[in-house]
Amino acid sequence: MSGKLFRGTYTAIVTPFNSDLSIDFDSFKKHLDHQIANGVNGIVVCGSTGESATLSTKEKVAMFTTAIEHVNKRVPIIAGSGSNNTQATIDLSLIAKELGADATLLVAPYYNKPSQEGLYNHYRLIAEAVDMPHIVYNVPGRSGVNILPEIQLRLAEECENIVATKEASGDVEQIMTIVQHAPANFSVLSGDDAITLPLISTGVDGVVSVLSNYAPKMFSDLVNFALEDKFEEARELQYKLLDLMKLNFIEPNPVPAKTALQMMGMMKDIFRMPLMQITDASREKMKNALQQVGLI
Repeated sequence: MSGKLFRGTYTAIVTPFNSDLSIDFDSFKKHLDHQIANGVNGIVVCGSTGESATLSTKEKVAMFTTAIEHVNKRVPIIAGSGSNNTQATIDLSLIAKELGADATLLVAPYYNKPSQEGLYNHYRLIAEAVDMPHIVYNVPGRSGVNILPEIQLRLAEECENIVATKEASGDVEQIMTIVQHAPANFSVLSGDDAITLPLISTGVDGVVSVLSNYAPKMFSDLVNFALEDKFEEARELQYKLLDLMKLNFIEPNPVPAKTALQMMGMMKDIFRMPLMQITDASREKMKNALQQVGLI
């Protein structure tokens, strides 16, 4: 592979639900169209923000299928097929490939807390079994393990189809180490909206974003400005959006983001347990912040 496959803003898209807790595919399709019309570079389906933990395998396949068919190659579709079960990840990734996904996003195995060598072999086996682009997803705050830079770099060097990492460790030094030593065709993506601007200044290629669910134009503009070294323009948008970046985690993600979308009239703010609707106090803060930037 030559050249970086991933650069820019990739929305970790929410999963809309109906009142009976079934997936609201009509709202999902409208949301996909809204994302593309507002400049995002790709869509991650069934990630953490998509409440993947409460989706069945059948539902994930339905989400992948709907996104791939509806988007119809307008932007890349990245399938969130990762889990803490290596064989199950291979199985779902093979389905995603067959459906036509452009890549997978593979979360670090959570709960079972493998060793660094176990992490390496988890990803190596997936890469060998599923011939398509894969993105490593390092999120220690959710998985309980940190994929060290040397392991991520080893995967980048030794597995041709591991083409990127989504780094959500929040450890800037760790992320810079990966940027410094990664192969020229390996993308490093931020997993944290709030520090994406400073990370791009160190050489990071873009972001997998929560905020772009409901502020796709402003946030993709911010990222594009930064990638074009237009940091004054990017900084203006950064501080315009910073309160919303923080509020996205005032309650468990994606509760604030989906609440924002409900306020904007794009979908219902319905969640599957154990996630619950936002508190009145947090809702008021979200409403005020959305009004301040003109989103409602």
